[in-house]
Amino acid sequence: MWCSLAVAAVLAAVHAQTGLQITNTRLTIGELGGTRPNAQVLPGDILFIAFDIDGVTIDPLGAVRYTMSLEVTNALGKQVLKQDPREIAEFAPLRGSKIPARAFVTVGADQDPGNFSCKITVTDLSNKSSATILQKFDVLKKDFGIVGVNTFYDEERRIPAPTSGFVGQLIVVNFVIVGFTRDPKTKQPIVEIEFQALDDKNQPTMPEPLKDKVDSGIKEEDSGFVRQFPLFMNRPGKFSVKIKATDRVGNRVFTYDLPVTIYPAP
Repeated sequence: MWCSLAVAAVLAAVHAQTGLQITNTRLTIGELGGTRPNAQVLPGDILFIAFDIDGVTIDPLGAVRYTMSLEVTNALGKQVLKQDPREIAEFAPLRGSKIPARAFVTVGADQDPGNFSCKITVTDLSNKSSATILQKFDVLKKDFGIVGVNTFYDEERRIPAPTSGFVGQLIVVNFVIVGFTRDPKTKQPIVEIEFQALDDKNQPTMPEPLKDKVDSGIKEEDSGFVRQFPLFMNRPGKFSVKIKATDRVGNRVFTYDLPVTIYPAP
C-alpha cells in the first residue's frame, strides 16, 4: 500500500522574470532536515522530496495559488500511486517569485522491492504555467531497520523542525522501528534501542547512551512502532546522533546516524 501527502512552506526569495521552474530538488531527512544520503528506502519508510517553485506568481498582497499532483510508477511504467492536482494557497508577505515546497511518499510496510519513479507537477493558477520533476528511488527488500526519521519542536509531532538550530533550542528526534521479529510465545518484539550523541571528533558526549527496550504493547497488526528522544541544543558545534536498534528475537542490528548542526545563540 502506498500513500502520499504534499505540503508546502513559504519563505522569502529573490525576484526572477523567468517561466515556472522546479529547482533545487533534493531528498531530505524528514520535512525540514538535511540532505538524505541516498534514494534507497525500506518498506515502511517515508521519502521526502524538497524543491523550490521558481517563477511562481505572488500577487501584491502576498497571495500564492498553485496546484501540485503526484504520480509514482514502477520500473515497467505501471502506475502504483496517483494524487490528483491539489490546490494549495499560501501567504508570502515577503513576496519575490520563489517558494520552497515539498512532497512525500510513504512506502507501505509490505511493498515489494523494486525501482520506482515519482513525478511531481506544479501549476501556477494565475497563468496556468506548469513544471514537472521526476525523482527516481529504490525500495529495498523488507528488513529490520529504522525508518521515518524526522525532527520536531514538540513531542506531539505537530511542528516540524530542521536538523539544525541555535543554542537554547530543543528538538525531538522521532523515528519508527520496522521489520522486527516477534517472539513465538509472547507475539511481541524484543527490541533494544540506544541513543547517543557524538561530537565533531566522533566521540560520545555521554559515557553511556540513553537506552530503551520495547517488549510489550505492540499490537499484532502493527508493522512498526514509534520512538523519540529529546535533543537539547546547549552548545554550538557539529554533532551527530547515533541510533542503534537491536532485534533480540531476530538477532539483527541496525544503526542510523543523524547529522545535527548547532549555531551560537544570536
